[in-house]
Amino acid sequence: MSSTMAAYKEKMKELSMLSLICSCFYTQPHPNTINKFGDMEVKPINKRASGQAFEVILKPQSTDLSPEQPITPKKDISLEKVQDQLDAAENRRKSQEMQLLQQLAEKQQHRHIVLHRAIVDNCNFSTTTKRKLNQKMETCDENRKAHIAALQDRLREKERHAAEVRRNKVLREELSG
Repeated sequence: MSSTMAAYKEKMKELSMLSLICSCFYTQPHPNTINKFGDMEVKPINKRASGQAFEVILKPQSTDLSPEQPITPKKDISLEKVQDQLDAAENRRKSQEMQLLQQLAEKQQHRHIVLHRAIVDNCNFSTTTKRKLNQKMETCDENRKAHIAALQDRLREKERHAAEVRRNKVLREELSG
């Protein structure tokens, strides 16, 4: 009884989700619909108040215990064949190891190239930045010197004008006095 229930539960799990969904949309089953799942038949019964009802018919368990695939007889394996297979396996292992080492070497070389390129780019950036900074400093220094020279010229001009005004004042005082 418990094996029948277990088989029933397992077969119910195998019912396709589509048939369950369709049963929700189409509450009236087709009268001649019989679904077969392996060793089980499922026939829908008229709808009950509680929902859809099915009649599940389990086929009797088969007594044939023969395996589905025939057992192949064991091959005669000679020591030479075994040794050849071992040698081939060792060669494959060595080949895979060499490929792995080669890939690792290529990755390391790529890292080295990328690191070298980064160092070169950094040096180029540093020299370019230094050159631009020096140019800016030179321009600022030239502008500062030009500004100081212009201020000195204006100061000399004011001093000359002040000296001329003083001289004119002294001349006016001498003339008037």
